[in-house]
Amino acid sequence: MNAPTRSFSRRLLLSRSAAVAGASSAGLLLPQIVRAQGSKVRVGFMLPYTGTYAQLGVAIENGVRMAIAEKGGKLGGREIEWFKVDDESEPSKGVENANKLVQRDKVDILIGTVHSGVQMGIQKVARDSGVLSIIPNAGVLAATRALCAPNVFRTSFSNSQPTMALGKPMMDKGLKKAVWITWKYAAGDEAFEGFKDSYTKAGGTIVKELGLPFPNVEFQALLTEIASLKPDAVACFFAGAAAAKFMKDYAAAGLQGKIPLYGSGFLTEGVLQAAGPAAEGVYSTLHYADSLDTPRNKQFRTAYAGQFKLQPDVYAVQGYDSGQLLVQGLAAVKGDMSNKAALYKALETTVIDSPRGKWSMSKAHNPVQDIYLRVVEKGDNKVLGVAAKALADSGTGCKL
Repeated sequence: MNAPTRSFSRRLLLSRSAAVAGASSAGLLLPQIVRAQGSKVRVGFMLPYTGTYAQLGVAIENGVRMAIAEKGGKLGGREIEWFKVDDESEPSKGVENANKLVQRDKVDILIGTVHSGVQMGIQKVARDSGVLSIIPNAGVLAATRALCAPNVFRTSFSNSQPTMALGKPMMDKGLKKAVWITWKYAAGDEAFEGFKDSYTKAGGTIVKELGLPFPNVEFQALLTEIASLKPDAVACFFAGAAAAKFMKDYAAAGLQGKIPLYGSGFLTEGVLQAAGPAAEGVYSTLHYADSLDTPRNKQFRTAYAGQFKLQPDVYAVQGYDSGQLLVQGLAAVKGDMSNKAALYKALETTVIDSPRGKWSMSKAHNPVQDIYLRVVEKGDNKVLGVAAKALADSGTGCKL
């Protein structure tokens, strides 16, 4: 899911450590125990570093490193050895690239990724190998539902979570009949699940579901249909450059200001400059907003901007919280990652003091978090309040 936010010209330079092949046999049990408790923790990033999603990958990595650096730069008292693989946002290479980190580089922790299709490859490798895996963005439902695993934890959201918070705010405004529009692909379907559940439970009626093939951006015919249907509101899921175009086309079709537009927060995340005046008045729900007026968020944003000379976004926050989760989890076991039961228990029960607000893990290892209602005013996502408090994904099908 998810598409690019702001462009940037600076990339964090990272050292690349060569993999050290370790002998493995019953006869070397003692050296293995020494390595597990005293050697460096091997952390691998499998993120997009080139192409459309490159800035998302960098923002996530920046956030992870910042959180760990704030706590002394170690995990459970152990030094860190870093590894990186560019996942190329290519689902067909998901398993291959994940195995580069797990089999070749022997990482203890795998952090990735952005693209839900690529995540499915990581999920397979994580489940097969047992390596601790942290998902800093990809919202694919299966990761914390049917394909959940005791060693996989997500620090971002499920694809249905933001839209699960849309229903009540819309009904509170008296918007009883809505049209839904998105791309016909997995993330769009999963976002619709959240909207349908929340809106119909609140008493709303979905008068029409409209879709177009991903990544088609020819919206005119569908916007004409929306105009003829005359719903009370439109709800949608789009992201990145296509989201900006959708809002521009929506305004050009004469719908802006006449039929209120609501969406998953990724509709307006990082594209407000590109969308321009067409984004004004658009409502969205998301687990973060740059403008959250809390001391924790202000402290984070000041520190991040000072360190990286970039403004942080939701992806940086998710990376930062991934780092916080690891710091707290490994501290609980004093760096002994061989004590998996205690490590997983610590990760499951910790509370993360995040720039987005405090959150905890669900039983299925997905954040239980506040979702905010935002509206675009003067080129900014202004927070109107909490749309849904401590919202949890259903975790349907997860057996842990």
